[in-house]
Amino acid sequence: MAGLIGIFGGTFDPPHLGHLILAAEAAYQLQLSRLLWVLTPTPPHKLNQNITPLAARLELLQAALADNPLFELSMVEMNRPGPHYAVDTVRLLAQQNSGAGMVYLMGGDSLRDLPTWRQPQELLAACASLGVMRRPEDAIDLTVLESQLPGLTGKVRFINAPLLEISSREIRRRIACGEPYRYYLQPQVTALIQSRGLYQD
Repeated sequence: MAGLIGIFGGTFDPPHLGHLILAAEAAYQLQLSRLLWVLTPTPPHKLNQNITPLAARLELLQAALADNPLFELSMVEMNRPGPHYAVDTVRLLAQQNSGAGMVYLMGGDSLRDLPTWRQPQELLAACASLGVMRRPEDAIDLTVLESQLPGLTGKVRFINAPLLEISSREIRRRIACGEPYRYYLQPQVTALIQSRGLYQD
């Protein structure tokens, strides 16, 4: 097998230090050869939210990932029409990276909700493992999940990472309100946000 490739999807609006720390811990603990950041143009669960234009988020994410050769930006969802589902994304990336094992990264809340996702059993089959980043309140019962998705327990790999109360939503709020935010982001991301006037309103 040509190594393990992590898949980390999100809107990254904006990408912050919490994203990068979690990604680095996942890559180290799961021994990933590469970690693909999949920028989601229009996530199905955020259709009623105001999301920053894709071109701006793409520029911010490129800046955030520029200095780490382990991290790569994947255009897999930007290059095809939506809606974008995890099962389709994983299959496409598996085709593009023949011989590699796909490791889909998700939060504990997403693992809990996995049976409600589109074709969850097929998603499970397409992945070598699921890298799960726990939060204290996610309340996961693997026994119940295993009964709904046979084979799940054997594929779950929990990632131990520091719990950082940093969210893109909070950073957007801080910028709009004129509160301090620069230390939540990499300097190059902060510089882009300021030069483009993003999140001001």
